[in-house]
Formats: sequence, structure tokens, C-alpha cells
Amino acid sequence: MKLSDFDFHLPEALIATRPAHPRSSARLLVAERGAITDSHVYDLTDWLRPGDRLVLNDTKVIPARLSGQRHRSGAQGDTAARIEATLLEPRADGCWMALLKPLKKIRVGEEIVFSADLSARLEAVEDGQARLRFNLKGSDFDTALAEAGAMPLPPYIAAKRPADDQDKTDYQTVWAKNSGAVAAPTASLHFDEPLLRRLAAMGVGFTYVTLHVGAGTFLPVKVDDVTTHKMHSEWGHVGEAAAAEIAATKAAGGRVIPVGTTALRLIETAARETGAIAPWEGETDIFIYPGFQFRVTDALITNFHLPKSTLLMLVSALMGQETIRDVYDHAVAGGYRFFSYGDASLLIPDRRAGDDAPV
Repeated sequence: MKLSDFDFHLPEALIATRPAHPRSSARLLVAERGAITDSHVYDLTDWLRPGDRLVLNDTKVIPARLSGQRHRSGAQGDTAARIEATLLEPRADGCWMALLKPLKKIRVGEEIVFSADLSARLEAVEDGQARLRFNLKGSDFDTALAEAGAMPLPPYIAAKRPADDQDKTDYQTVWAKNSGAVAAPTASLHFDEPLLRRLAAMGVGFTYVTLHVGAGTFLPVKVDDVTTHKMHSEWGHVGEAAAAEIAATKAAGGRVIPVGTTALRLIETAARETGAIAPWEGETDIFIYPGFQFRVTDALITNFHLPKSTLLMLVSALMGQETIRDVYDHAVAGGYRFFSYGDASLLIPDRRAGDDAPV
């Protein structure tokens, strides 16, 4: 299985740099039983059924991009250097791993001042990543970070424009709860309160799980044989109540539909040991590509993904490679907006979860 099998041409004009407003006005491509239909996210009530269950990732994106200064005193006098930091993940000792640019401008033991309230000391450099210890903890840290930080927009958006205050709302789901992600579960950005109320009223259930999306989600696949690719790991949690809700839906014949690839990867991780959903917590590096046996997922709501990406491989595993090629050809020809702030798709494979492959 070659990396080139997952390539396609995407006109740059289709890369969205702002989301649709209102959220649920985004377009929705529905792929089911060999048919492709153009719709909108607010029409999900036409496509979902009473008894279906949406699995939602309640991670909260932190404003993980920081700009500060390193000050140094020496024989030549005081000097300063601008340092850009992108937080990656917290460590058990209270430190944060981060990317620093330019890393060569700072030494271990030196401090970076990000604001009047927030600063961090470089404790170590590990595999090109910085280990930072901030001067604040807990809610004090959260407050100072909210003031000093910017949302960590994906590289393909950040290359076109800087993050601004609007992104602090746009790049966060309406149900965000547990802080820790440095990238949004972007399929969830299409949901607003009116749509959630309409879905609940028709009998669609909601289950919340947590997967803290890491910056590794944007790392390219660098191997030609995709089966040898090593995924980044991300921390996730499926609680007892969540597992019970999903199990009950499946027992009753309802469909379990994760909103986003992060929720899908998490519930499939939680079902690996026994083949059925179970409470789970830990680091997952599950890699889903064609040939994967889905245990829980019956359909998926997701955005349109980058060429040659692991997420394109995931949707190809769910729907079949030929179907996904047709879906993406249709989306490009139809002018759908791509990536994190782009439009959505509802992918319904011709099989139930637990079958080996699409029919």
C-alpha cells in the first residue's frame, strides 16, 4: 500500500481560511450506498435517525501559540531575542513540551517572558523539543495563557494569515470542556446549539469522550509503504457512562457515529482488546488504514483531509479507496471547502461496524 495511493490534486483556492457562519450552514457531502448527495450540515436531521448516537470529543483547545522575549546579560551588554513557542503537551512533572523558534537563540536555564504575568524557563531540549517550566500553575496559568496566547491554527491557515480574536471562538467547539488540545476536533466545529437541540428532539443521543489532539496530527507521512508509518500518540479517555451509552445504542440497533476522526480513533482504541466498547484511558497511537476492522463505528462525520494524510487513509478504510476517490473528486469538482475550517461529509459505509470491510 503506497503513499501515492492516497494522493489527489487540490486547488489551493479550496483551502478554507475562515469557517462558515453560522456554523451549521457549512455544506455537507453525504456518501451512502454508492450515491453522493450535496446537502448542508443543518440538514443532518434528514440523514440521521432516532436512536442514532453521535460521539463528541469534548477536548478544549488551548491558545498554545506564544510570542515572547529572551533577555541575556553579557560582556557586550544586555541583549534580547524574540522567541516563538508552540505548546505541544503537558508532562506529569508540571512542565510543557514545546517547539521554540529559533531554538538556537536560547540556552537551557534561560527564561522567556511572554507577558507581564507569564514566563517560562527552558529546562531541557529533547529531540528538538523544548521542556518548559512556567511560572504559574492551575487556573492562574490558564488565565495568563488565555491573555497571552493565540490559537494554534493549522500550518495551511497560519501560512495565509495570523490567528486573531475571532479564532478563539471559531476554533473551539460549542461543547469544549477539558483543556489540553493544541488542535481542534474540526468536524465538531460545524455544530451549533440550534442544531444540537433539533437533533436531540428527534431522538439522536450524544456521548462525550475526550481525546487531546496533538500537533502531530499535522505531521506528514514520510514513508512510501504506509503500513510502516508510526503514528503520534495522544491522550484519551472513554468513561464508564460513555461506554455504556455506546454499548446500549448498538444493542438497540442504533448507529454509533463519531463526529470527527479523533472521536473515531478513540472509541476504536477502546474496543481493541475485547472487540466491544469498554471504558478506557491512556495514550493511543492507533493507525487506521485500509484493511482495518471497525468494531464500533457505523458512520462518520468528518471534514475533507489533506492528500497523503493518515486521515485520508482512515476514511479510505471506512468507505473503501474507490469510494473515497469518487467522494473527493466530487468535492473538488463541486467547490467544497477543505481542511479545518472547511465543509463536512457524512460517510455511511455499506456495512455494520464489526464487519471486515465495506461491501
